[in-house]
This record gives sequence, C-alpha cells and structure tokens, in this order.
Amino acid sequence: MTEIALKFLKFCVVGSLGLGIDFGITFLSKEKARWNKYIANSLGFISAATSNFFINKYWTFQDTNPDQLVQYSKYILIALIGLAINNLIIYLLINKREMKFYWAKLVAVGVVVLWNFIANYNFTFTS
Repeated sequence: MTEIALKFLKFCVVGSLGLGIDFGITFLSKEKARWNKYIANSLGFISAATSNFFINKYWTFQDTNPDQLVQYSKYILIALIGLAINNLIIYLLINKREMKFYWAKLVAVGVVVLWNFIANYNFTFTS
C-alpha cells in the first residue's frame, strides 16, 4: 500500500469517528433542541472537524510541526470551505431532488471527505 493510500485510509477511519460526532451533535441540536437544521448541521460539522484535527495531526499524518495554531487555522479554513460545500449539497438535494435531510447529509459528507483529504494533505500537514 502506498503512503498516500495509507494516509487516506487513516483519514477515513478518523472521518468515521467524526461522522459519529457530526451526526450525534446534529441530531441532538436539530431533533432535541429544535434548532434550525443548517445551524445544527454546522455545529455538528465544526465539532467533528475540531476533534479530527488532533487525531489526524498525530495519527494520520504523524505531523510534528509545533505551530498547532497555524495548522488548526488552516484545517478549520478547509473545514469551513467543506462546510459550505456540505450545506450547498444538502440544500440542492433537499430542495431540488426532494431527498430526506439525513440522506442528503450522508451524500454531502462523501463528497466533502475527498475535498478535506486533498486540501489537508497538500496545505495543512506538509511538514
């Protein structure tokens, strides 16, 4: 297995954990707290991105760069771009394809994982 393939596999494992965090927080915010679905989605997405940053930094990319604040800023910028892509896909699938919210969210996550890996591999964890 190539180095990049192994990193992508690890990134996906971390992403699976993040998916649980994302969906759990989204569900609690949307269904229990009755928050707007896009606010709930955003909260779930950012919470997962934050936890995933630390796991990816140390496990996936085995990064030793001591400037975590700069890296975290890059990671969150990439996550926010991913969030915009995520919300756009959800919006389009719900309003143009009449897909149910959680199915649309699952499709969006699948697309955004590719964006996140490529951007973080080339921009955030380059040391």
